[in-house]
Amino acid sequence: MLETPRANRLHIAFFGRTNSGKSTLLNQLAGQEISVVSAVSGTTTDPVYKSMELLPIGPVVLIDTAGLDDSSELGGLRTQKTREVMRKTDLAVLVVAAHETNFEEERRYLAMLEAEKVRAVCVLNRFDGEEAPALPFSIPTIALDARRPEEMGRFKKFLIENAGRDFEIPFLSAHLVEERGLVMLVMPQDIQAPKGRLILPQVQMTRELLDRHCRVISVTPDGVLPMLAVLRELPQLVIVDSQIFREVNEMLPPEIPLTSFSILMSENKGDIATFLEGAKAIRTLRPGDRVLIMEACTHHALDGDIARQKLPKLLEKFVGGPVDFDVFSGPGFPENIREYKLILHCGGCMINRKNMLSRLSEAQQYGVPVTNFGVAIAYMNGMMDRIIY
Repeated sequence: MLETPRANRLHIAFFGRTNSGKSTLLNQLAGQEISVVSAVSGTTTDPVYKSMELLPIGPVVLIDTAGLDDSSELGGLRTQKTREVMRKTDLAVLVVAAHETNFEEERRYLAMLEAEKVRAVCVLNRFDGEEAPALPFSIPTIALDARRPEEMGRFKKFLIENAGRDFEIPFLSAHLVEERGLVMLVMPQDIQAPKGRLILPQVQMTRELLDRHCRVISVTPDGVLPMLAVLRELPQLVIVDSQIFREVNEMLPPEIPLTSFSILMSENKGDIATFLEGAKAIRTLRPGDRVLIMEACTHHALDGDIARQKLPKLLEKFVGGPVDFDVFSGPGFPENIREYKLILHCGGCMINRKNMLSRLSEAQQYGVPVTNFGVAIAYMNGMMDRIIY
């Protein structure tokens, strides 16, 4: 479980005022010192992440954050990082010190979490058995002393009871493939492929299919026709890299279902209906329009990069003239989002489902259509009726 990608873990984040006991509570839950604990306000700066397993939930990642009431010189930057964490949080733990009498900050936290549609619970941190005050908000609450290891059994049970079930990662292909079916994966091992290994969606898809006892055939594009020639039965499904949609489609009999890793990831991590609707906006683009290309991770772009070269080239050909592209990589969201006519987003394999849904929600808030790389490529190749998802 230690090798489970962070994007596939339940994200449990600890929020609260400076010195409310967030770091102490996280350290006790993890069973080791993950965050530095100090009486000095603002000790926690950037968010701190710790992956662990919390049975029966499974793999989780714990996140410690800076207090939103941090008034230090760097407080503004720290609180911005804290807000970014909210966008990826599945379960928020609001830590309140029992000696607090004014709960305006806590109300502000909860309003922000509600806006991000994050499930929240409260820990009333009672140092040395302080009397628990009546809280002016109604979310699941537990009172404990964060410094005491013996309290962690109750706390873990509390988290498990309130984690819900909607955090569970949907299958990538279970709705498309029968158990023990035959599936072909077409994976170009070009300069963009990492040396000596496969990219994460290819690994995840292979593992999921094997768990379903499917027979998995992996080929490069030049191996598709030779493999079809020797197979005694046709594959139930062919999954390709979106960049070679048209090329592979021309090789396949029309009765073989076809899709891409990116499209399956878009349904797994986001909202496929939003991406499909967003693709229609491609038809309305005109030369000179601004388009934002978003990648969830940062990487060194090589020659032939899909976000910086292949996708822009295909889109400009479709539009019939130059388009003003911006590429945004990594966490967060550009502040000038309303200036774009369309957002093209990657499959999101490096972020969790909550983060992707938060990104879609923010785009919708500004009325900017958003679609996925694979969906966009299928749309521009006139293949929307051909692919399945």
